[in-house]
Amino acid sequence: MNYDILISFTFATSALAISPGPDNIYVLMQSISHGKKAGLATVSGLISGCLVHTTLVAFGVSVLIKENESLYLMIKILGATYLLYLAYKVFRSDGSLHLNSESIPKKSGKQLFKQGFLMNVLNPKVSLFFLALFPGFLFSNTINEVTQFYVLGFLFMAVSFIIFSSIAILAGSISSYIKQHKHIGNYLKWLQIIVFVGIAVFILFSKK
Repeated sequence: MNYDILISFTFATSALAISPGPDNIYVLMQSISHGKKAGLATVSGLISGCLVHTTLVAFGVSVLIKENESLYLMIKILGATYLLYLAYKVFRSDGSLHLNSESIPKKSGKQLFKQGFLMNVLNPKVSLFFLALFPGFLFSNTINEVTQFYVLGFLFMAVSFIIFSSIAILAGSISSYIKQHKHIGNYLKWLQIIVFVGIAVFILFSKK
């Protein structure tokens, strides 16, 4: 069991969770508009949805790994290519962060949980991202592949939950900091690019 791979995966997940994206920006806006409980309910829904994607990837890819080594290599190459494509998209995007909480309707905690869950589950890009990310971080030659995918999935969920919850709880301070430091978005943009490229290189050169 290679703990260095799990540590690398944890750092990569942390950097991606901190980097601005639709999910954490939405959590931030809900928290600013309706309080930290609304933000935490949204976080819980979003993270719960990751379990569905983890299951789809775990059982789908594990079969391919067992049946065809060449196909597994192809998955890794396509995954790395997809991550490089995401890095390119971030590079071409505007690095500034636009915070607008005026048009966010107030909903109950249950409604926010359901909305966060559906936002995640119905987004095919999440499964595609997991498919690109997870195979390169398999960490053991003896543990069943499905188990390894679930370990990575739960680790991804735990790290994302901690960071997203921190965003919800500290929403006011984070919003004030972003407004006072206009260039923070550009720093986070380049952090995201570096992480995507770094993971892609790691996946290409990792060995099963």
